[in-house]
Amino acid sequence: MSGAMYRLAIVGAGSLKGRELKDVLEERSFPALDIKLLDDDELSGQLEAVAEEATFIQSVQPEQFENVDFAFFASDANFTRKHWTMARNAGCSVVDLSYALEDEAAIPVRSPWVEQELLQGAKPSLQNLEATSAVAAHPAAVVLALLLLRARKAGKVRSAVVTAFEPASEHGKRGLDELHEQTMNLLSFHDLPRAVFDSQVAFNLISRYGAGSQPALREVEDRIRRHFELITGGSVPVPSLVLAQAPIFHAHIFSIYIELEKPVSEAEFAEALSGRHVMITPAEAGEEAPSNVSAAGEDHILVSVRRAAQHAGGIWLWAAADNLRIGALNAVDCASTLALVRAGGTIQ
Repeated sequence: MSGAMYRLAIVGAGSLKGRELKDVLEERSFPALDIKLLDDDELSGQLEAVAEEATFIQSVQPEQFENVDFAFFASDANFTRKHWTMARNAGCSVVDLSYALEDEAAIPVRSPWVEQELLQGAKPSLQNLEATSAVAAHPAAVVLALLLLRARKAGKVRSAVVTAFEPASEHGKRGLDELHEQTMNLLSFHDLPRAVFDSQVAFNLISRYGAGSQPALREVEDRIRRHFELITGGSVPVPSLVLAQAPIFHAHIFSIYIELEKPVSEAEFAEALSGRHVMITPAEAGEEAPSNVSAAGEDHILVSVRRAAQHAGGIWLWAAADNLRIGALNAVDCASTLALVRAGGTIQ
């Protein structure tokens, strides 16, 4: 990134994604002159801290985007669709964490982590290099893409099968609150709130929500698979994926089976995965396995490796990654790459 300083706006600043994004921007010392916190009228006036200074969340108005370089949309998809053109018309580069803009032809789905991995064997997408806005890829797609791209170092990947476990925080604060209330109500023998999931998620594992819940788990599955294809560009096979809702608050958990064309040892495969953004934990008795608890607040994907006893080329991975953290890191890295385009004076 150049030595330029930028003005930023976080739309949806009161959301879980917005708060995590603000923390990452501050921790990573993103070169920001100013960070505006924007959200709906209900949260307008709420006091927050930016760089240890008190500031207020403001309502979203066109004038809020004047002279802003980057507008991060950490709101829900409907709120993004309603307001993102204000940012575009003001000349902002938009980074969308809500996925509302994933069908906009001029705005690619991006993961700089994956792009850096691909640079070792292929040229980056020309669209990515020229675009001035981005949709930050789904954090589960980022995790799966990075692990499967690294797996190629151990041997050609024949296929992969993934069971991913969704945390309640993917539904924002409402999801966390409903899981908490369901847990408390079950213990006290009261009726369960179902406004978010339309199903019991406390003390339960489910493969689909009730009919009144949106988006459906199948829709999220499809998004992860679609984002995986977009950010890997066909470099590795698309895994067969099933998504389940787990009774956990934060972090994705993954059970991943990878079939290679040749047998490798656990040590060889672990070495292939090792590197930036991935932390290997020994799959041994007494060693803490990756979990939603150990992944909380971590910048890394935590992984343990075990050979499949029945198949010579089979490898099992058990992985955990903080969904909010990985999503925020990816969004900030997207802005860092877009800054190179802004430095050239090309604004969408």
